[in-house]
Amino acid sequence: MTLYRRLLIAMFAPFVLWCFSPDAQADTWPSRPVRIIVPFGSGGTADIFTRLVAQQLQTSLGQPFIVDNRPGGNFAIGTEAAAKSPADGYTLVLVTSSHTLIEALGVNRQKYQLMRDLTPVAGLSTAQSVLVVHPSVPANSVKELVALAKAQPGSLNYGSSGNGSILHLQAELLQSMTGIQMTHVPYKVGTAARVDLLAGRLQLMFDTLDGATPYIRSGKLRALGTTGKVRSMSLPDVPTIAEAGVPNFEVQVLLGLMAPTGTPKAVVDKLNAEVNKIIQRPDVKDTWAKSDSQVLVVTPDELGKAFSSEVEKWTTVVKASNIKLD
Repeated sequence: MTLYRRLLIAMFAPFVLWCFSPDAQADTWPSRPVRIIVPFGSGGTADIFTRLVAQQLQTSLGQPFIVDNRPGGNFAIGTEAAAKSPADGYTLVLVTSSHTLIEALGVNRQKYQLMRDLTPVAGLSTAQSVLVVHPSVPANSVKELVALAKAQPGSLNYGSSGNGSILHLQAELLQSMTGIQMTHVPYKVGTAARVDLLAGRLQLMFDTLDGATPYIRSGKLRALGTTGKVRSMSLPDVPTIAEAGVPNFEVQVLLGLMAPTGTPKAVVDKLNAEVNKIIQRPDVKDTWAKSDSQVLVVTPDELGKAFSSEVEKWTTVVKASNIKLD
């Protein structure tokens, strides 16, 4: 090798190494459109939140962030597509607490495993539910409901949005923590359960805050407690279930973005920083609040721990209750 060639190699070797370094990948990313897979249909809260963040990411990072709705298969169609995509930062997927329920139920394991095949990127939002009863139920508090259920095992019927749904498992968690027994009536969607609750054909259910609040305020339903760590901003006079007599009861619905495992850390960190900036804007917070949600500002590690904790909690509930999907 000539001296000239040696000098050229010495000059350009650092540059070549830098091109493949994490810093360089973060500096050049994104250089083309980024896809965000949403494993739900369009028009729901999760889809709306994702589209708002995608629009703002496009503005701040200068490349299109395209929302790709792929519903079906208990979230498997969209989530598997993301898990099997190249780990280059150009595919993201919306993940919610419902994914952790599916993981706990052992569904879709042959197609993907949530915490193995995907890496956490950024949080979007957190929301809580509310325990509501028909006004005819002689219980004005969680303690009174528990006492009633213990006095009449199996006589209280509660509705949900289906076997293994978040609304179902919240009731199973309440039963396991209080030692009561109620009868589950599954529906295909939560709104159908709410219709029967309003008509008095059901006695109670866990419901979404945005869906139940108008009926609580009009007196058509009675709220006994919310499921979060702190009281709901829309129902400040309603205690949390933990406050109301079931210590450590807490269920929050998380929304976050994940990417295929192996996505460069520098890209993940860059995305995390951008998303955290976006969701802390006052207009975004207001949009979240209108759906009774709060922004979820976390690091990738914190999001991963939150999802892992959810999987562990629901796995315990599923095993104790012997729950299976329809």
